[in-house]
Amino acid sequence: MLNWDSSDNEASGTPAVRPASPALDALNRVGDQEAAKARQATADDTPATLRAKAALNQLDIAEGLAELEGASARVAVDEKRMINCRADLNQLVPFKYDWAWQKYLDGCANHWMPQEINMTADIALWKSPEGLTDDERRIVMRNLGFFSTADSLVANNLVLAVYRLITNPECRQYILRQAFEEAIHTHAYQYCIESLGMDEGEIFNMYHEIPSVAKKATWGLKYTRSISDPTFETGTVENDKELLKNLIAYYCVLEGIFFYCGFTQILSMGRRNKMNGVAEQFQYILRDESMHLNFGIDVINQIKLENPHLWDAELKDEAAQMILQGTQLEIEYARDTMPRGVLGMNAAMMEDYLKFIANRRLSQIGLKEEYPGTTNPFPWMSEIMDLKKEKNFFETRVIEYQTGGALSWD
Repeated sequence: MLNWDSSDNEASGTPAVRPASPALDALNRVGDQEAAKARQATADDTPATLRAKAALNQLDIAEGLAELEGASARVAVDEKRMINCRADLNQLVPFKYDWAWQKYLDGCANHWMPQEINMTADIALWKSPEGLTDDERRIVMRNLGFFSTADSLVANNLVLAVYRLITNPECRQYILRQAFEEAIHTHAYQYCIESLGMDEGEIFNMYHEIPSVAKKATWGLKYTRSISDPTFETGTVENDKELLKNLIAYYCVLEGIFFYCGFTQILSMGRRNKMNGVAEQFQYILRDESMHLNFGIDVINQIKLENPHLWDAELKDEAAQMILQGTQLEIEYARDTMPRGVLGMNAAMMEDYLKFIANRRLSQIGLKEEYPGTTNPFPWMSEIMDLKKEKNFFETRVIEYQTGGALSWD
């Protein structure tokens, strides 16, 4: 925390501007003069260089500053808002939402890359006629097909819509990190598909060709269409609600429900010492997605807090329906991917798990649970998502997979 001097304005939370000294004023003048000299034409300048200098001489910096709303003043904490903020978005500090910055730091500390994971045993198992059952192969292919598309959908939504419409710089900082993580996840699926020698066209086009996969992708896309329009702007009740629905669709449903059947299936294979390389990558992806989900929930609840008029009975009912529809689609996906028992689980158990997850999502955004009495049939999934565990169950690398000086090896 910067500490300028005792005259800081504690009431506003912003530091007082330190008065300029005569020596500093003189130095500034010299700097301005030297910068101006650098743009003067010289005998060594080529015609192209002369044109560049002439163009810069015509540059009106006032026009640029006018585009940076609020750039003429330092931002106070109270001026920051999650949406519809008019303060300068280029001023990262002071933070209003410390939790957003901490999530950004946590994401950076938990960096990983797909190539770090050894796929040799997976390749041998996949190529062996006796290595996996037809049910197990179906699960691996279906999940790589869905996830390879889903993370791209999430990344596109973040980059083309959400980042522009969230008007808080520390939250934008995390969104940039999340977008990079989505790229890593798509890279991981491609790495698995390539390593196993799968038909890339078949896997990457599954969201066009397999109904249970296509339905989930189509459901998510309908909540992106309006806000991804470059002319879409928040500021009206209708449009603010549209953004809120998008955040619920992508954080609570797409990342918060649609991923969980596949995660459970693949990680269950790892628990049985099958496809350990694929399972390890899915474990790291699940850890990332857990942070994405928690960030999204915080953003949704902060928008509700700052804009209580948006969270009316109509939107509450629609949000609950979105979560229930997402749960139903994931139940259908579970039945499609494992029509009979496999890996110590079956579709009925998965349905219970998804209803348990749905109750969590509903309660996290302040809605009542719709599946009373449901319990978690897979408690080991909660352990896998625990970022504080010292080692993963694969015993292949440290669980927090942190970078540089953050690494701690046992």
